[in-house]
Amino acid sequence: MNAHLRVWCLRHAESENVTSGIAGAVPHAALTARGREQAAAAGRVLAAHRPVAVCTSSALRARETGRIVAEAAGGVVTRALPSLVEVGIGTFEGSADPAVHRRTAEVLHAWVVGQDLDQRVADGESGHEVLARVTGAFDDIAAAHPGDTVAVVGHVASLTAALSHLCGLGPAVWGTPLPHAAPFLVIHDGRTWHCQSWPAPAPTGN
Repeated sequence: MNAHLRVWCLRHAESENVTSGIAGAVPHAALTARGREQAAAAGRVLAAHRPVAVCTSSALRARETGRIVAEAAGGVVTRALPSLVEVGIGTFEGSADPAVHRRTAEVLHAWVVGQDLDQRVADGESGHEVLARVTGAFDDIAAAHPGDTVAVVGHVASLTAALSHLCGLGPAVWGTPLPHAAPFLVIHDGRTWHCQSWPAPAPTGN
């Protein structure tokens, strides 16, 4: 069992793009004050599991979450991976239009529930592209940390799409969007990935 990689995954903490309703990858959005508190709370939880590294998306909100988590875990190394960023939505990047949010949700539903990876928002990424880069990041982490415990800070859509595929969860995770900064365990046994749990949705207003 010690040879198994334990990955504590979490969506970044609350950030300014979320509270302002901005869609897309939004790489420069920072955490809110509440988000910093959420990240610190997640760090206290993860400290008990002694991660040797914290891998994050290269987006600012994920890096800020990861830095706070790493400090709580004893100052472990952090590593930013561009392959963990949120789903790109092309020309609609940065839009606050509710229609764009609806289309983004429709595309994620098509990927996760309908297994239609050809769908994309405008000229943004297809499901094939998102799965290739995010699952590639997880495979790279597994190769670099056999038998270790690490934390991974990502994003709601790209993590959901990738982990539903990697762990064979499919439609089972639909309707339970990842809450902010709620760690959940994913294990790699040397061959396959297993999601030990999936976080419950955050209370309304979170």
